[in-house]
Amino acid sequence: MNTTADRKPVHLAVYDTLADWETGHATAQLARAGREIRTVGPATAPVRSTGGLRIQPGLALPDLRPEDSALLILPGADLWDTGDDLAPFARTARAFLDAGVPVAAICGATAGLAREGLLDDRAHTSAVSFYLAATGYAGAGRYVEADAVTDRGLVTAGPTEPVAFAREVLGLLGVYEGEVLDAWYRLFHDSDTAAYGVLEKAGAL
Repeated sequence: MNTTADRKPVHLAVYDTLADWETGHATAQLARAGREIRTVGPATAPVRSTGGLRIQPGLALPDLRPEDSALLILPGADLWDTGDDLAPFARTARAFLDAGVPVAAICGATAGLAREGLLDDRAHTSAVSFYLAATGYAGAGRYVEADAVTDRGLVTAGPTEPVAFAREVLGLLGVYEGEVLDAWYRLFHDSDTAAYGVLEKAGAL
């Protein structure tokens, strides 16, 4: 496990109606591993999640630069499907990927990236294939029936797979690897108590 705390921060996008349960495994485990988590909103005004949590963004989206970040995490939110309010986050995801900085999108955020054309030439997944097909994107042939997918710096997952989403994020950033990453996933996804031994030995609990 890499616990170096002086690396670039991970940025978590926050906006009204965000699905606060979808990224908790990823951000909590990253923080436990010594990675700084910073929130970035449309502006610095407070936002409110689907669960009613009031969140004060630490940074406004226009001030976020790929070179200052290790990863951009995009949670799902009702707003991804009700208008273009969150389109700036999808455009920022494009800037990140163009700069070689990874992006992780779950649930509705995958539809936002589909509309931005970022899934046209990458393997990806989401809630179901027809959900993304409704965006009119050109990447339907690259859709994968899997819990989570990583392709060229982009992680995607559906709303029922927050643990698999976290697994891909943790692996992508090198927080856990190999046997330890597999054990972490088995513990939190499958309640496999046999995984404790591996995690304890690795200092990952």
